[in-house]
Amino acid sequence: MARMNNKVALVVGGAKGIGLAIAERLSAEGSKVVITSRRSDDAEKAAEGIGNGAVGIAADASSPEDMLDVVEQVRKAHGRIDALVLNAGLSEPSQIAEITPEHFDRHFDVNVRGMVFGFQAALPAMTDGGSVVLVGSIAGNAGYPGYGTYCATKAAVRSYARTWTAELASKGIRVNVVAPGPTDTDMMASVAQDTRAAIVAPIPMGRMARPSEVAAAVLFLLSDDASYITGAELCVDGGLRQV
Repeated sequence: MARMNNKVALVVGGAKGIGLAIAERLSAEGSKVVITSRRSDDAEKAAEGIGNGAVGIAADASSPEDMLDVVEQVRKAHGRIDALVLNAGLSEPSQIAEITPEHFDRHFDVNVRGMVFGFQAALPAMTDGGSVVLVGSIAGNAGYPGYGTYCATKAAVRSYARTWTAELASKGIRVNVVAPGPTDTDMMASVAQDTRAAIVAPIPMGRMARPSEVAAAVLFLLSDDASYITGAELCVDGGLRQV
């Protein structure tokens, strides 16, 4: 039996890469899927590829107004949200001596502010007993030169998950984090081979994750198979931060 049969799933940032893989897997497992992307053509193309009645909505994840509109559209179409995935994010390098206010604000607006107010917008539509997965990163528990701002945003993701777990326990809403390591998305495919080799070298499993493997972890945490798991961080990193 499909693990997400007839559940309504909203995937914020679901048109490409890991987000798209998550949306595809949730749809295959029976979910009624709604995805968002900043670009309407990306949202529509991804939804068409997912099939099964998936809907794509153009929205800026960092805009509370856009996210309120998205949730209203989901409520009109389906009446509720059973599963929420907050995946939208960005990562741009900058050493401490070079960080600008614009660089800082851009990262925190999307990776943290967008997550907070996206969740806030969705919460009134969520069913008691619903499930939330925040897409973090193993960078939230490490220091990567040149990526201090990105790492800090992902540490914030992990921190919010702990607090929200405590705040929402009485509603039976579970909040967990999936923290991918290096993942072989289309964006990573454009990286030079020597750089890719350097990224892969310290990974015990000897390769990057596939987006489908991250999606499988998200599916598990959203499903009833994880009914007694909340406040946790599941690393999908081939052992990179674990050994």
